[in-house]
Amino acid sequence: MKAAIMTLLIACVPVLELRGAIPYGVINGLTVWEAFGLAVVGNLLPIPFLIIFTRKVFEMIRKWSAALDRFVCKLETKAEEKRSVVEKFEFFGLVLLVAIPLPGTGAWTGALVAAMMDMRLKRAMPAIIVGVIIAGIIVSILTFGVDALI
Repeated sequence: MKAAIMTLLIACVPVLELRGAIPYGVINGLTVWEAFGLAVVGNLLPIPFLIIFTRKVFEMIRKWSAALDRFVCKLETKAEEKRSVVEKFEFFGLVLLVAIPLPGTGAWTGALVAAMMDMRLKRAMPAIIVGVIIAGIIVSILTFGVDALI
């Protein structure tokens, strides 16, 4: 039970996401499929809130301090760098951005880019879900091999 809860929580953390949650879950006694399922769910939990509230939260943060404003500017710059891929390939661009399990990609980055592009939740969420599932499969295969999923 503890491994399942921790796997779910680790998947909610930016940077770690699926890349940390799936190996953690399996190392702590979950099957690959259990870890995969919990990691996907955990990774997706914060995404709707990020897409809906990121711009509003950024506006509030900017008013609090200059240091926080610089942090927000860095996040916005990061989103702008990834924006061209999403604009060029639309749905599949967002899927690709989320699906590649490397630093600087993932569901949090996808949600940030979607928010900065003013994408509606109903348009962004399906692409992010597909990307998270693909990323989970890639992480599982790279970590435990193809036979672990069969």
